[in-house]
This record gives sequence, structure tokens and C-alpha cells, in this order.
Amino acid sequence: MSTRPAIAEYPAEAPADHAEWVSETDYWCHYYADADRPYEWNNGRLEEKPVSDQGTYLVYLWFVELLRHYLREHPLGQLAALEMGFRLALPDRTVIRRPDLGLVLAANPAPLLPLDRSYHGIFDLCVEALSDEDRASIDRDLVTKKAEYAAAGVPEYYILHRTDGQLGFFSLNPAGRYQPIAPVVGVIQSRVLPGFQFRIDDLKRQPDPDRLLDDPVYPFVLPGWREADRRAAAAEAQAAAAEAQTAAAEAKAAAEAERATAEAERAAAEFERAAVEGARAAKEAERAEAAEQRAQAAERELARLRAQAAGD
Repeated sequence: MSTRPAIAEYPAEAPADHAEWVSETDYWCHYYADADRPYEWNNGRLEEKPVSDQGTYLVYLWFVELLRHYLREHPLGQLAALEMGFRLALPDRTVIRRPDLGLVLAANPAPLLPLDRSYHGIFDLCVEALSDEDRASIDRDLVTKKAEYAAAGVPEYYILHRTDGQLGFFSLNPAGRYQPIAPVVGVIQSRVLPGFQFRIDDLKRQPDPDRLLDDPVYPFVLPGWREADRRAAAAEAQAAAAEAQTAAAEAKAAAEAERATAEAERAAAEFERAAVEGARAAKEAERAEAAEQRAQAAERELARLRAQAAGD
């Protein structure tokens, strides 16, 4: 790969006829940084990038935000700047493409540096938001770039669009060709980014991140919120358990107090019954003693009478 010249501070105007041959050096110096007309370079010919419609742009924005959520949780790589260019040395020609989104893994042998304005390696993932303003624009993403990215060795290539019919998700096979990523129950699973996945229908629905918290497809979205919810639920469950334990202890204490009261009442009744029995026994003893005294008095009177009768 040749060394790229510094990008000119003030890009020159593009020629009216884009078929005019432009050297790679001129492209990097004069056309790459043109903010008004983003150009790609195809073996000496300038190609202006077409514009996607608003619906496709919203799909693209939702996808980028989802990918950012994943990379915050799994920092395996970084996203390139918007439409950052990279050079593809193909067997039959050299092209410079500027995907709508490029991803560079941390394991990529060509690191993406903070001051880079173009990428000097091969992206690990390229994403294009398809423009369907004409057949040529559609073919550029669906056919031309797909073949170029595969030949250059880009491991995964995604084509985004507002309709299902124009979506495409491809992974490079060992033969160096793209094969479609087969959805699993409507879910696309990346091979480049382990655990990164998305539901195809969600590209159209574009649900807000907080709507994905309880969705098992998106465990990487707002995990801090999910953990906070889990902790809050655990705290609520713990408080409820403590409250139930307190209520059970209070009920047990009330039952113990009720049993103690019942025991005290039974003891009082027993004491009262014993007192009554004691009083009755005392009266019986008193009556028995009185009867015995009367019997003794009668015996003494009888003895006296007998003695008197004998004396007479």
C-alpha cells in the first residue's frame, strides 16, 4: 500500500466530468476532504457518494446507537469517523471506498489512531446505508462494493435500508466470498463481534433503548440500568421479606402473650378453685371438730349420769 499524501487544507473543485482520470495522489490531496461532495475513487475515476433517504437514515442511526451500546459494554474495537476512507488493493484495480460506517477491532493489525483521517488497514465491518435513488446507486452497494469488500477481506458487510427487501447481512467464508448471515428466529448474530445481535424487525421499529432492557436479544443495552433495576428489585424483595419477618415475629409475640395470658387466667382460676376448696375443707374440719367436741361432751355427760345413777 502506498503512503498517502497529506490532505490539502482547501480541496480543489471537482472536474465537471467525473470520467476524467484523477490520480490517487490528487484524490487524497484535492478530493477526499471535499465536504460538499463526498467522493470515492475507483481506479482513477471519481464517484460521488449518493444520499440515502430519511427513512433509511433513521435505520442507520438506530443501528449505530445499538452498536455503540455494545462497544461500551464490550470494548473490542472502535467505530471510524463518518465516511472515513480506506484503500482496497484489488487483483484487477485499486479503489478507495468510504463506507457509511467502519469498525476496526482492537485485534486488527492496523490500529485506528486518534489523528487518522483515513484508515490504513482493512475494516473488520463495513456498513452502507443504501441509496435507492437510481439503479446505479443500488448496484454500487449491493453488487460492486459487496464484491470489492469481499475481495479485500472485510469480514462482515451490512447493507441497511428502510425496507426488508433491500437489507443485506454478509459474512466472509473461508473461500473469501460473502455468504448471507442466516437469521436465528429473526435475529442477526455477528461473527466479528461476539454477542452483538439485533432483531431484523427492530430496524424498522427502532425501539428506544429503555424498551430493550427486558429484551433477551439485547443484554448489552444499558446494563447499568438493568443492574440498577435488579438491585432495586432485590432491595424491594429484601424489604418485603424483612417486613414479613417482622410481621411474623409480631404475630408470634402476640400469640405468646395470648398464651401467657391464658396460662395466667388458668392459674388464677386454679388458685381460686384451690382457695374455695381450702375454705370448704376448713369448714368441714371445723364442723368435724365441733361434732367431735359434742360427742366428747355427750360421752362426759353420759358418764356423769351413769356415775350419778350408781351413787344413788
